[in-house]
Amino acid sequence: MASKEFSDNPVREPQEDKEITKLKTLLKSKDDTERFVGLALLKSLLDNTPAIRNDEAAVRTLWSHIPPRFLDRLLRTGSSLSNANAKDMLDIGVSILYTFSILLPAADTAAPSFTARIPSLVAAALYSTGETTGLLLQTLYTLVNSGEGADVLMQVEDTTPLSEIATSHAMVLDIFGRAWLHRMAGGAPGAGFAQKVDAVIQSLAVLFKGTDGVTYLAFMGNFLHHSTPEAIPKDPKWISATASYIQRLVASRPTPEARAAYTSAAAGLLQAYPEQASELLFKDPTNTEKPFGYLFINLLLIDIRSSIPMLLASLNAPDYHPTAKRLAAAYDIVCLFISFLVRSLEDDCLDALIMPPDSLLRLRKGIAETMSVTVEYVRDRWDAARSGAMGFDPSARAAKAETHTGAHHTLTWDTADAGGADEDAFLLSALRALTLWLREDENEQLREEGTGLVDVLMELFINSPTEKLDFRPAVLVGLEGLVAIRLGRAMFLQQSGWAILTGDLVNTLHRHREVADDREATMCVDIVRILLAVAEAGKSTQESWLDLVTGVAAWDVPAGDGASAARDAHVAVLQLCCTVLAQANPGLRSRYRHSIAAIAGIATQIHEQVGHLSEYSEQMDDVIATLDKLR
Repeated sequence: MASKEFSDNPVREPQEDKEITKLKTLLKSKDDTERFVGLALLKSLLDNTPAIRNDEAAVRTLWSHIPPRFLDRLLRTGSSLSNANAKDMLDIGVSILYTFSILLPAADTAAPSFTARIPSLVAAALYSTGETTGLLLQTLYTLVNSGEGADVLMQVEDTTPLSEIATSHAMVLDIFGRAWLHRMAGGAPGAGFAQKVDAVIQSLAVLFKGTDGVTYLAFMGNFLHHSTPEAIPKDPKWISATASYIQRLVASRPTPEARAAYTSAAAGLLQAYPEQASELLFKDPTNTEKPFGYLFINLLLIDIRSSIPMLLASLNAPDYHPTAKRLAAAYDIVCLFISFLVRSLEDDCLDALIMPPDSLLRLRKGIAETMSVTVEYVRDRWDAARSGAMGFDPSARAAKAETHTGAHHTLTWDTADAGGADEDAFLLSALRALTLWLREDENEQLREEGTGLVDVLMELFINSPTEKLDFRPAVLVGLEGLVAIRLGRAMFLQQSGWAILTGDLVNTLHRHREVADDREATMCVDIVRILLAVAEAGKSTQESWLDLVTGVAAWDVPAGDGASAARDAHVAVLQLCCTVLAQANPGLRSRYRHSIAAIAGIATQIHEQVGHLSEYSEQMDDVIATLDKLR
């Protein structure tokens, strides 16, 4: 019967079949000693018989003969200090589980026969030693690498045995992180999940005191980067402790590994808890000559400036992704710092300054230099990806080259991964920081450098709705800064910026996307702000600009008051139409009298919806009065 059961293996020896029959008998015994002997024989058989190890069906059959409750008893008894044989019991129990977890496929290890052992493994972690601890943690990592296993771990009431060995076994952090990610991927995790995450992280934050905190910060950065809003604990106590680890590392001449860890953790902390983390990482109440915020941002800027010139050459090298990930986090931190700085400068009180004025001036210079290098990188990255000179129309770059040897595709230099430049998260992070600085800092020289990216920005804007990453908000922020100068407005019009933005604006209104999504409504307002700057700086309206009027005239205004963001967008669009029409010469305007009448009707309809609200009444009165004069 044994030879028939393992008939898939043609090299089975009769002696092996006898051993298998014997150990099956031992495993079925009611006597625990015989079962223990059976497990020991089974481990020896698997370790020394490659033919069986490589026979999936045979391994699965052997696993089915192991009593699950006996394994649990081994793990439980092995965790008892009073039992003289405790260590041997724990060693064999863990070893058997580990061996089968690596021999059987993922579908098997996600079954209850494996995942139900997770609570016992967690409890045994504190009492295991040496090699057994390593095998136990590897087994747990394998088991939680499925939704079923992750759910079981999340149901374990006390994970302290795991937490308490985290400082000496980094894989503990991988186990928690992997389980949490799988749980989040399975849908809304619920409030209970966030509470358990909070408890574990609070425990880890305390346990890692006295260490450099590198592994803790790397773990925190990875978790916060991938976590969903529902899974992030609300107002946790460990924020200040995590910030302290970051501050100590920054001030301690960090290694490359430490630099990557604190950069990732700081970015995650600032994005998850912007108000609390900004106060901790950007402000220094000690009023020292070089406050921590200055030192921190300055180190990030130096890291970016020294690393980014070599990044393009290593685009397909193994070290590109970790380097790009670190630099993307650095750009995210700089972007959040700029936002925090702008908010603090809006307060006229000198006490509101986040650092001494001379430190701010030095940082301003450092940021400007970094953004200048960023402009060069973005230009080079885009040209390399598209294989064309600056300003080439996309159709020309994508087309085959016609030569005397025939038509062929031009050579490009881009990542081998799917997606390319416009799906590169690092490029998005770099552009977010760059465009925000272009808007907020009135540096005409840098803005003139930035005008060389207008074609890149417009192409990213066109492609974003169909890509995984949405560059549109960053593009609009940058354009707002660039159209503030004459060269920027000229490049914007040269690259069909007016047609592209008005086309997107009208399409959004017609599809009522601004009503369904506040982000779309905010982008509508941003588009209007850019177009108004261009229109008001011009001497008169160009005829092509009046396509906007035609598009808005055909707009079917949604019924009801709508969300506040949507109302802002609707009023802004009408104000833009008034500006464009008012600056058109009378002869040109007369050809659009039917469209003007339609827009006047739309304005009346919107006035009825929002005119009673104080924040809109004056604006809508002006719109209606202007349209009446133009009719």
